[in-house]
Amino acid sequence: MQELSLNVLDIAQNSVVAKATLIRIGVEEDTASHRMVITIADNGCGMDEETVRRVMDPFYTTRTTRKVGLGIPFYSMQAKMTGGDFSIQSKVGEGTTVTAAFVTDHIDCLPLGDINATVVSLIQCNPDIDFVFARRIDDREFEMDTRVFREVLEGVPLNTPEVIAYIGEYLAEQTQMIQGERKEA
Repeated sequence: MQELSLNVLDIAQNSVVAKATLIRIGVEEDTASHRMVITIADNGCGMDEETVRRVMDPFYTTRTTRKVGLGIPFYSMQAKMTGGDFSIQSKVGEGTTVTAAFVTDHIDCLPLGDINATVVSLIQCNPDIDFVFARRIDDREFEMDTRVFREVLEGVPLNTPEVIAYIGEYLAEQTQMIQGERKEA
């Protein structure tokens, strides 16, 4: 994959397949230490210890549409190639958390890419699943929670074009603020 946001999409889709009703995506950047940690956590069916070990094998997959499962092994490799780290924690019946840490000034570190578009795509394609997206850059942060949108929208589906457009604009605006590209009003 050419950008880390595509790995996030792949891992979050695994959460969808695992029947998660809530998926949390976090991106935390510390510019002084050149570190970025990306966490994807779900409340899906979870995995037993043996499955967690096997999921790191590129020739293991539970999918019947293909014979290899490269997403997790490549994501782990991408993190470790930068001098970072990778972990999977999972419990049957409780869910799974995938955490990847990257050294952002390492030559092998892929760009984050359009993480906002990734989150919007996940919401649009999975309107019945709740997503919490948290983004932090140094001491500035924001959080977007689809459960809050659901309360305000009173039954309007999240994948309605106007709602999706609003969520995309909201994420862009919040990202600009934490990147220091725009002063708060």
